[in-house]
Amino acid sequence: MTDRALGPSILDRWSTVRGPLFTDMYELAMAQVYVEQGLSERRAQFDYFFRSTPDYGTHQAGFCVSAGLDPFLAWFEGLRIDAEHVEALAAMTSTTGERVFSAAFLGWLSAPDRFAGVEIRAIGEGRVVHPHVPVISVTGPLAVSQLLETSLLNHLNYPTLIATKAARVVRSARGGRVLEFGMRRGPATGVNEGIRAALIGGCATTSDVEAAIALGRRPVGTHAHSLVQAYLAVGDGELGAFRAMAASAPDDCVLLVDTVDTLASGVPHAITVFDELRAEGHEPVGIRLDSGDLAYLAVQSATLLDEAGYPDASIVLSSDLDELNIWQILTQIGDDAERLGIDPAPIRSRLVYGVGTRLITSHGSSALNGVYKLVGIEDDDGGWVPAIKISEDPGKVPLPGRKTVWRLYDRRESAIVDLVGTADEDPFPTDAIVVHHPTRNGVSQTIRRDSVSHVEVLHEVVFDDGRRPDPVSIDELAQRCATDIDRLDVGVRRLVNPHRYHVSITERLDRLRRELVADAER
Repeated sequence: MTDRALGPSILDRWSTVRGPLFTDMYELAMAQVYVEQGLSERRAQFDYFFRSTPDYGTHQAGFCVSAGLDPFLAWFEGLRIDAEHVEALAAMTSTTGERVFSAAFLGWLSAPDRFAGVEIRAIGEGRVVHPHVPVISVTGPLAVSQLLETSLLNHLNYPTLIATKAARVVRSARGGRVLEFGMRRGPATGVNEGIRAALIGGCATTSDVEAAIALGRRPVGTHAHSLVQAYLAVGDGELGAFRAMAASAPDDCVLLVDTVDTLASGVPHAITVFDELRAEGHEPVGIRLDSGDLAYLAVQSATLLDEAGYPDASIVLSSDLDELNIWQILTQIGDDAERLGIDPAPIRSRLVYGVGTRLITSHGSSALNGVYKLVGIEDDDGGWVPAIKISEDPGKVPLPGRKTVWRLYDRRESAIVDLVGTADEDPFPTDAIVVHHPTRNGVSQTIRRDSVSHVEVLHEVVFDDGRRPDPVSIDELAQRCATDIDRLDVGVRRLVNPHRYHVSITERLDRLRRELVADAER
């Protein structure tokens, strides 16, 4: 295990990386307008949602996994505007030399408890989420809620992308352990949140020492080719490198066997060192393959290890892995094993996957199209008025008003539809309901109450009265993720051309949106 005292301090440092001015300029510009025009304290609601699941080019995701919520809440909980921030804003001038921000606005911004009065409701972190469904709803004073937009998007979009990719990789591994190896290829210190998201998606641990300590994991690592190269250069050879590594870590010995010749040199030398370890009372962990035809080499290496008496030694695979080529590797192992007349199951069960670049960068789909849109605002009498945005693209017309989100499960306990309705309605006012596509007018389906085993309300309050609840452990978030994915239809989980999961809106919400669009276009 890792240092429990250091972990919380690392998490605290991560949450303060973004300061109170970590925002786009237009957020401050709009907030100033609201203050100047007397609208700043009027309560409003903004929804965070994404418009489509990642498309990696050769394969596509049928769902996403929500991640990044608790780091955002931690940042918001500690948000303060100090004198130095006010001074920096006061010094900004326009192209004509005028002050950008007025003294009145800066006085408003720096008032004590400026960020009080905000309630945040959300679908829990680690849950499976789908396009056009409000993942987070922020309700609070208009100007303050507006100021949260950029940071919220920055906190949620990238981690959700990585948790989704990790969940797909873990599923493709068919029970094999997946290790996160992407620190050196990720977006600077943003890898910390990417690694956290990867663990939510199901990765067992990471090579990043700091992240492992912060997140309660044991960091993992083998050695690089440079270790073998160094020993080759000084005349001790590959075998000397392996012996040195084994002497340093006799109970955690994993040897990288492809620096010289995997099957003619690397694996035989590893077996020699394994024999020496065993003679001294230690049991080796395994070998790592980082180049070449990984499926072929895994089969051949497994055969050599079995013959030498190491049937339980792990074979760690790395080298630009993702969900698709892991699937291809496992398929090829099955074909090669059949040709050789051996059982592929023991080979597959000993595989461990070190997944780096293609996970931490979400290779093929580098950004999630998550957005934060105003959906409602209080009128002069304190009643809620739904807000609408018009677009020639129906997919960019948000769902207006205050809403409830339900997940419906069929008699198999599989999730069949996420249903979005107005805040005060019953999802089943009758025994059969007509629901509508969230973006395509005229597309509807009928759902009968007797086909549904139960209905789950997805939103819960996650921030109120300036406080967030106690953080949920990474293990629990990962379990949430696994449970939700298990309850998806197998077609939705498919790696290539997945079945489209149904997201629908109620008749009342569909009617409200059509009326608002018609009114706005008059």
